[in-house]
Amino acid sequence: MKQSVKLIAGNWKMNGLSASLAEAKALREALDGEPSAHRVALCPPATLIAQMAWALRGGAVEIGGQDCHAKASGAFTGSVSAPMLKDAGAGLVIVGHSERRQGFGETDADVAAKTEAAIAAGLEPIVCVGETLDQREAGKAVEVVRAQVLGSLPDSAGTAAFAVAYEPVWAIGTGLTPTLEQIEEVHRAVRAAMVERLGQGGETAPILYGGSVKPDNARDILAVPEVGGALVGGASLKAADFLGIVRAA
Repeated sequence: MKQSVKLIAGNWKMNGLSASLAEAKALREALDGEPSAHRVALCPPATLIAQMAWALRGGAVEIGGQDCHAKASGAFTGSVSAPMLKDAGAGLVIVGHSERRQGFGETDADVAAKTEAAIAAGLEPIVCVGETLDQREAGKAVEVVRAQVLGSLPDSAGTAAFAVAYEPVWAIGTGLTPTLEQIEEVHRAVRAAMVERLGQGGETAPILYGGSVKPDNARDILAVPEVGGALVGGASLKAADFLGIVRAA
């Protein structure tokens, strides 16, 4: 199904210092002057969440974290819990990004635990799934993504606000994107897996596309059936680029 209100979320990854808040403020000011019909969110590094939430207070831009621990508190030096993100001003959190799965060895079970923790803390998780180039070339993209969806969504997602983001690993930051037909095929498979896993609770949650989304390709991608928004990387760091994607929706 095609969602009328899409979620356009920017993932700043490990980028951004206090000076970068100028770009977030420029985004907020532009949306104040030209409101979007869609939801717009920025997910800065944890060090900027509280500052950004304060700087953008009262505006249309939502704030999210990039990861959370599965536990609410404890002896986990260097980790940030979902309640901490909520307390800092976040309303969403990305979990299971391919950079976490591949670089930190996170499994579907780990992602499901983090998703559950996010929901328990009152955050809206954005659960990432996606295949590698080898898996795509082996014809296993749908199989891999389906398994990730089934394994990464906890029971609690069935009655909570959440999103799934399909990010083909080989398209992230490379400038490469799947064809529109390939995007539609996987998004339909993701929807089917969401419904299989959660029943009615999986019917309406948005499925975002991520992977080299830019102002010049966003309109076509966001018009694909079952694409309910975008998870944007590098293009979200500059207000002008990110606004181009928001307006394309």
